[in-house]
Amino acid sequence: MQQAGTALYKLEEIEFGRRIAIEKGLENPATMTKINVVFDESGHFVMYGSIIGIKCINTFTNRVVRVYGKDEPFRALNLAIYQGQPQKKGVVTVSMAASANPLLQEAEERDPMLVSTGFAKLRFYLFTNETEVSKSSRDVQNEKPVGAREDAAAAAAKPTATGTTAVLHTTLGDIHLRLFPSAAPKTVENFVTHSRNGYYNNTIFHRVIRKFMIQAGDPLGDGTGGESIWGGEFEDEFSTLRHDKPYTLSMANAGPNTNGSQFFITTEKTPWLDGKHTIFGRAVKGLDVVHKIENVKTYKEKPEEDVKIVSISIT
Repeated sequence: MQQAGTALYKLEEIEFGRRIAIEKGLENPATMTKINVVFDESGHFVMYGSIIGIKCINTFTNRVVRVYGKDEPFRALNLAIYQGQPQKKGVVTVSMAASANPLLQEAEERDPMLVSTGFAKLRFYLFTNETEVSKSSRDVQNEKPVGAREDAAAAAAKPTATGTTAVLHTTLGDIHLRLFPSAAPKTVENFVTHSRNGYYNNTIFHRVIRKFMIQAGDPLGDGTGGESIWGGEFEDEFSTLRHDKPYTLSMANAGPNTNGSQFFITTEKTPWLDGKHTIFGRAVKGLDVVHKIENVKTYKEKPEEDVKIVSISIT
């Protein structure tokens, strides 16, 4: 449906690929037990997480009436819905009901709320009918999870690993990279440390799209694995650099601030990736090797014969 253009909600190609990779991770038995569906109190509507967001289906017409969170960077798993009245009064008299008391009207208004957990996320997410964003309360969007402060303090005590050049030794030849530690210091540190530790050794280019990019860095080899040197994910580092030329080295992700270990090298200009993927280098030599990998025979965007990263040298 995505390829035929008949999908309910059309996704960009790279975004669709990211979400497909996440869907594969849901096949884990430990994750399957966390997935559910919920009905509203009338029993006429059922809601469940999907690749494009939380679908709300009318069970009488069998049609999608709404999709929640379609632009959010998480895959909904376990759902709960609250449809009650937040403020309960005692006995409501006839005179009270007939009055224009704003406090009483507020108490009678329903304030439904949909709650969802996310795949590989430490937070839960709320969907309400509130349209006005309150600026008086805390914004915890970028607040680090429990224990992250201690981990960050411990990491700060260690010397930062960095480098300015890297050579990807692949089974089809060497690709020379120039790194940009000043533009993306944390991303370069992550890549350099993983490279020196042998994290990328014998991993494959698991996703190849002709006239677009070649992607690697997943120890599982299917687009669902990998983590940062700090464990889990880390934030984006956007700069003035742009995907305005081929051979740009960027981080693959599953949405904002979800960088792990996977990276890709573009083979064309890809300006639609600006502001979505952290640029931390460019390929400067061995460009013919990039195109050799780009043009290998693939099945569902994965090379039929493995192209491996033997090792990565950092200087």
